[in-house]
Amino acid sequence: MFIVYGMAGLLTLILAESALETIPQSLWNHPVIKSFSERKGKHPKFIILDRSYHHYAMKNLEDGNKRGRPDIIHFSLLEALGSPLNKEGLLRIYVHTINDYVISVSPETRLPKNLNRFVGLIEALFEYGRVPPKGKPLLTLETKTLPALVDELKPTYIVVFDKPGERKTFEEMALTLSGHERPLVIVGGFPHGEFNKATLRLADEVVCVDPETLETWTVVSRIIYEYERAISLPEKRLERLR
Repeated sequence: MFIVYGMAGLLTLILAESALETIPQSLWNHPVIKSFSERKGKHPKFIILDRSYHHYAMKNLEDGNKRGRPDIIHFSLLEALGSPLNKEGLLRIYVHTINDYVISVSPETRLPKNLNRFVGLIEALFEYGRVPPKGKPLLTLETKTLPALVDELKPTYIVVFDKPGERKTFEEMALTLSGHERPLVIVGGFPHGEFNKATLRLADEVVCVDPETLETWTVVSRIIYEYERAISLPEKRLERLR
């Protein structure tokens, strides 16, 4: 049973242009990739690209500075899924990848804390399209652009966090978001580089929250926490103890 929190609606989080993908075909014959594939006993098309292991193979890869960082998505999803907002059923999470796949994340998902196990889970997701392969899916994968996903979700207000945006605090943005029925926040799921212009065009507001570039998981945790405060979620949860 969920509490109704004033005007606040479901907050949707999209990790956009995320550095999460299987090894692209252009790298399959690189010595680093071939060696890694042999050690894992998997074809490269079923292996997640990871700069920690594939750095030398990625040197000439297009947009290479934005790719091969599954840890960013892992940490960010752990932050989001473990939040009180998610436990209340007030958060929906999607991962849009750099090559236009979309992962829908069930609020009930409990991800492994170990990065290697998480990567194994995502490799299974890319192979089978859903995890688990049978029964109720916790993660589903489909080919979809970010604009198509946003069009399906039909948000009432969209905020993109990006350094060149208007300067506002997390608290200010959370108050704005809490006044909308279906607010959506877009956070970059990549380590370096810039959003595509098509992504920025989706926004009602592009916002800069710090003079330095913050890690993705920091932005995710801060905006979720401030949104919880904006809808008085901490107080509501503690009232149950009385």
